[in-house]
Amino acid sequence: MVEFTTEPFELDTFPPHAVAARKVVDEAGLDVAVGPFGTGAEGEADQVLAAVSKLLRESLDAGATRISVQVSVLAEGVARDGSAVGEGGTP
Repeated sequence: MVEFTTEPFELDTFPPHAVAARKVVDEAGLDVAVGPFGTGAEGEADQVLAAVSKLLRESLDAGATRISVQVSVLAEGVARDGSAVGEGGTP
């Protein structure tokens, strides 16, 4: 799983660097969840790591001045919120 935020923030519109980042994770086929402080994307390890590399390059090329990234390894069968898959959590 990767969580990321691109800057600078714009409240009125999606800046090109944010659009580029979202496009990368969508095209990678990751399960994406947008939150108020960042975006999370989940998938297989190789899939996520390849997307992170591309996300960094393309977001910076699109004008990002800072990208915060956190990569987490989730136990198999555990959702992002920590619950077991099938117990109300998101896979």
